[in-house]
Amino acid sequence: MNGITVSRGSMIAITALRVLVGWHFLYEGLTKLTAPSWSSAGYLKQARGPLAEFFRGLAADPGRLANADLITMWGLTIVGALLILGLFTRLAAVAGAAFVFLFYIATPPFIGYFYSIPTEGSYLIVNKNLIEIAALAVIFTTRSGLYYGLDRIIRGAVTKRPLLRAA
Repeated sequence: MNGITVSRGSMIAITALRVLVGWHFLYEGLTKLTAPSWSSAGYLKQARGPLAEFFRGLAADPGRLANADLITMWGLTIVGALLILGLFTRLAAVAGAAFVFLFYIATPPFIGYFYSIPTEGSYLIVNKNLIEIAALAVIFTTRSGLYYGLDRIIRGAVTKRPLLRAA
């Protein structure tokens, strides 16, 4: 990891974080895939962030909404599965962070700027979406899939380089 040593305990903790975040994505994706009437229209219509008009326009156009729904359902499911397996971990972390950033920016918890009352809980700037983005940043930078995941097997097979080990 470019001169950085991560203890075995730290890597186990980061791997557990990766699997938990992956489970959240997988569960959300599968829940949406198996709910025949699920649509992102309600969420998009209540957008109040800086891109509110874009999100509301997406909800108003049935064709674009159908595409957004498919991308959301399958994207969440695939990102979740990849994170759990430790497969293409860095790509999955970036894709997951992009998804969650779009959720965050659609309804940001900025009291007084976009709206006066938070839509969920009593958050101010930091909410569960921002925390999940931070967790995905840790997963991305530590490359936990190379320690505990299928990325380890792929790297060994493709590059014939020694596998990474936690200190």
